[in-house]
Amino acid sequence: MKILALGAHPDDIEIFMFGTLAAYAAQGAELTFAVATDGAKGGKSDATVLARVRREEATAAAALLGAAPRFLDFPDGELVADAALIGALKTLIRETGPDLVITHAPYDYHGDHRALSDGVRIAASFAVPVLHADTLGGTSFSPTHYVEISHHWEIKAKAIRAHQSQGPEHYVHRARLQNEFRAGQCNGASGTLAEAFRFEPTFPFADIRALLPPAPPIRPLTASPGPADRAG
Repeated sequence: MKILALGAHPDDIEIFMFGTLAAYAAQGAELTFAVATDGAKGGKSDATVLARVRREEATAAAALLGAAPRFLDFPDGELVADAALIGALKTLIRETGPDLVITHAPYDYHGDHRALSDGVRIAASFAVPVLHADTLGGTSFSPTHYVEISHHWEIKAKAIRAHQSQGPEHYVHRARLQNEFRAGQCNGASGTLAEAFRFEPTFPFADIRALLPPAPPIRPLTASPGPADRAG
């Protein structure tokens, strides 16, 4: 199986979907990471230097799963779903031949995230199904699918921490809280972690369950005894 993960900025893949990609890697899937912008506005240092540093950080993080990211190098903060972006995405999809593309939700908090999501939707068209990753804090996100990442948390945290230019501990903490919540939301056992996704069926792709790693196992529910039961 071939999976294409697309993030707008050099640390987006790590924060929103790295646990799932680690689960894919454990299954033997072929992973391609792609970063749409140069990340040059993700800090206060010189833009050229920061873009280079962030490229190095993304490369180190992807290497944890044996992947080498591709960099589309569009300007950070200026991404739009225009002909240039859609053309680059179509070329990437054609060259990598993925069975599934994972990227940002169309209503995510950052304009670059939204633009990339729109561009991927158009570029993917009839070629490949598109799965949308959770939003920051889960805002306005209604999941349709969950992937258990309990056994992959440590490598996800390590990948986020590879982005030292971004003050990563804040994101490690937020990601852990969100993954705990998502596991509980789908009735996962205490202590499990999950990443959440949303799939919008679009012809000719209606069902992608066979393309996903397992969700957290559902805990059996036991009904509370009624008054008559307790009296007996």
